[in-house]
Parts: sequence; structure tokens; C-alpha cells
Amino acid sequence: MLEAFTERFKDEVELVTHRFADGKVAIVPHWRHVHPPVRNPNEDLKASFTPLERVALAVTIRVGSPGFFLLIATWTAGWLCWNLLAPRPLRFDPAPAFVLWLFVSNMIQILLMPLIMVGQNLLSRHSELRSEADFEVNQKAEREAEAILLHLEHQAVAIARQGELMLTILARLEDRTDPPARS
Repeated sequence: MLEAFTERFKDEVELVTHRFADGKVAIVPHWRHVHPPVRNPNEDLKASFTPLERVALAVTIRVGSPGFFLLIATWTAGWLCWNLLAPRPLRFDPAPAFVLWLFVSNMIQILLMPLIMVGQNLLSRHSELRSEADFEVNQKAEREAEAILLHLEHQAVAIARQGELMLTILARLEDRTDPPARS
């Protein structure tokens, strides 16, 4: 069992010699835990942003919010209502064309679209970093769980062997304490 354990985890296990009370010596594998620390993808990503990328991300987050939707809906409703219901001399963008409103709306869309795309790419990069970090953690956990299972198997064999030894000792003690048979 020791050979299987050390072969499987040769780089992550060191063999330590233990001396027992009865003077016997045993070589026991110990897990080293030499893996790199778990990294935080949030910090890695924030550190990699340029100032322009930070602006794009902030715009993407705010433009994708309900508050921005309400702002645009209110602005549009106000513009259209004013130019439909206000006295004729005060209307600055006459119906039904609303040319100025279309121009301003298109300018907003044209300016926001590239920033939103950049922000989406940044959020995608963040998602990829998180999934890579999750995969690394899962690999470490799997290797440690495998080592624990092998160690438990080794302990089960040792406990079974100790049980056999105890039964052998008890049988010898019973043989010594049995009174001689009378004939």
C-alpha cells in the first residue's frame, strides 16, 4: 500500500520515519501541501485593467442597469410629449419625423455600443479567470481527496492487521491460562 501511495504522489509526499513505544520503526507517508496558494481572479482582473478599460466597464455596468433604462425612457417620453403637446411655437423637433430626437438617440447608441462591447469582453475575461481558478481548486481538492482515500485504505489495512495480532495474542493468553485437563 505504501508503494502505491508514494508512486502516485511521489512529488507531494515525503516519507517520515516513526519510532513506536515497542521499539519498532515504520516509514509513514506525509502529505507536503506544496501547491501554490489559491489565487483570487477578482484581484487579478482588477490589476490588469487599463484606465480606459475601467471606464468601459463602468459604462457597461451603468448602461445595463434599470436606472439607465428609466433615464432613457423618461428622456424619450419627455421629448416626444413636449414636441407633440406643447404650444406650436415652443416645439423644437416637430412631429411626425422627430429628426433631432432620432439624431441624438443614434449618437447615444453609436457612442455607447463600442464601450458596451469592450465592457462585455472584460466581463467575459473575468468569467474565464474565475472558471480557471475554480478548475485549479477542483484539481487540488481531487488530488488531496485521492491521497486521503489512499491513506484511509492504508489505515484500514493496518487496523485489520492489528486486529489479527490482538486475536493471536488473546488466543495465546487463553492457551496459557486454561487449566490442565484432568484425566
